[in-house]
Amino acid sequence: MAKPFLGRVAQGLRPISQGIAWFNGLNPVAQAKILRHLAQYCIQARPAAEDRTEGIRRAGLRTTHTPAVLITRGRIDQQLGKIACLTPLDERRKAFRLLIAILAIADQRRRERICLDGCSHWWHKLPPPDCSLGGHGSDRTNDAESVPRGINSSATS
Repeated sequence: MAKPFLGRVAQGLRPISQGIAWFNGLNPVAQAKILRHLAQYCIQARPAAEDRTEGIRRAGLRTTHTPAVLITRGRIDQQLGKIACLTPLDERRKAFRLLIAILAIADQRRRERICLDGCSHWWHKLPPPDCSLGGHGSDRTNDAESVPRGINSSATS
């Protein structure tokens, strides 16, 4: 399942390099699906306008890169959707990094302000991955799953 994996990457429980490698290994259709889901996760985390600059910095993007330009223009929720719809491969890779960064920033603030005394968000209760499997530990309690190798119709449901 991609949701717990993406949550761990956004929360720093898995390295961004592992998330990028996984994303790069997906086919274009799967990448587009993941970007759309990430944009929705970002919107649910309620990013603030001030998250834009920090997101660009954390993603390692230049301000002239297309996702960075888009995030700085207009309403952030609308711009996240535009970023998720970028089609050139290089732009999708940049979009993935930026969306993960925006999600990390907005969700951290949400955990610190709104969910401080507890919440029912399952993604705020993710255990660290099982490191006994060489860094590719389980993202769920069953042993059949490790780092998502691809995406299918049930991977992000």
